[in-house]
Amino acid sequence: MNRNNNIIYFIGCLMIFSHCSQNGSSDTPSTPSTPTSPVETNPPNTNYSPAFSGQTRINRVRTVSDYQVSNLTTNLSNPWGITALPDGRLLITEKAGRMRIVTPTTGEVSNPISGIPTVNSAGQGGLLGLCIDPAFASNRMVYWVFSESVSGGTVTSVAKARLANNETSMEGISVIYRSNTPYNGNLHYGGRVVFDRTGNLIVSIGERSSSEIRTMAQSANSSLGKVVRITTNGQPASGNPIFSQSNALPELFTMGHRNPQGLAVHPVTGDVWQSEHGPRGGDEINRLQAGSNYGWPVVTYGIEYGGQAIGSAIQQQNGMEQPVYYWDPVVSPSGMTFYSGNRIPEWQNNLFIGSLSGTHIVRLVIENNKVTGEERLLSNEGQRFRDITQGIDGALYAITDQGRLYKIDRR
Repeated sequence: MNRNNNIIYFIGCLMIFSHCSQNGSSDTPSTPSTPTSPVETNPPNTNYSPAFSGQTRINRVRTVSDYQVSNLTTNLSNPWGITALPDGRLLITEKAGRMRIVTPTTGEVSNPISGIPTVNSAGQGGLLGLCIDPAFASNRMVYWVFSESVSGGTVTSVAKARLANNETSMEGISVIYRSNTPYNGNLHYGGRVVFDRTGNLIVSIGERSSSEIRTMAQSANSSLGKVVRITTNGQPASGNPIFSQSNALPELFTMGHRNPQGLAVHPVTGDVWQSEHGPRGGDEINRLQAGSNYGWPVVTYGIEYGGQAIGSAIQQQNGMEQPVYYWDPVVSPSGMTFYSGNRIPEWQNNLFIGSLSGTHIVRLVIENNKVTGEERLLSNEGQRFRDITQGIDGALYAITDQGRLYKIDRR
């Protein structure tokens, strides 16, 4: 080619790879290339050093496959949790205390399902994460987390019920678990629930934010700042770890968490992964190991919102686990899911996380339990992504605080 033809060829390539999604909202897929720089370019809040290479500001990756993004509805009100039903429809919680079913093919949103126990929706509270029983097709059981008013304040609670055959109500509702430490505040409830490979429930509980109570994350006789593992009847699950502190709660799985708003089970290993809000800096992704302590508020990669150091300003301590990955500045990671579909093969076993303050969906490439690449999707939408799940059809579905439901799928 001569010089002019080279220029024409180059411009043509650019036009091909800037092809937008169906509604013009997805990040631009690009040609594969060796990543050379991190996706995060803003200055950090601290000068803290990571414990190992790749723990933060990993190199950027870009999706090569041609995918499209569809906005299925804008008629939800502060949706918080989403899960797929066996027939492909989506069961969604709304913060104020409502649960609805959405039909992806039409965007139709059902009337609220009746019978949901009263929630305390002040602040960060409300009707939170949910999941369905692995045997839902036969037993129609649903499990969810909510903030509940009790004597002495509010707690993170877990309820279960059967979705009625006509889908207008919940039947046989019972609250199967309550955090044992009420607090008169409305922040940091945690709020996710998933089934592990053994058929038990994994539930995340926040430490309630305030400096006067958050130290309970290090007390094994409190459920604040913990991930618990319980049966479907709310009892401590068999095989739970034994913590060395006296009077340790038998339902504890891990401890030392701040505000864990995401849980997902790896489709190959069965490991439970978790996302956690840091303060000013120090959002975390953790691979949960039974009986481990994840450090908060003793070790952290963040600082107080006012700029002061937290505790002794240390990031490592013997006996406390390091996050697999962290962000500084924060993205506010919320609900998350591993991709196990075949619609976009390059996403296989990647972790997708809703980002609130970051207003995008994080895609993390993970190899041998280490993050090797990061991508930020749908950043042009300007939405606070609260939760994301994989549908029965292999597509990803994400909900936002502003009431939207997105579908992300192969073109």
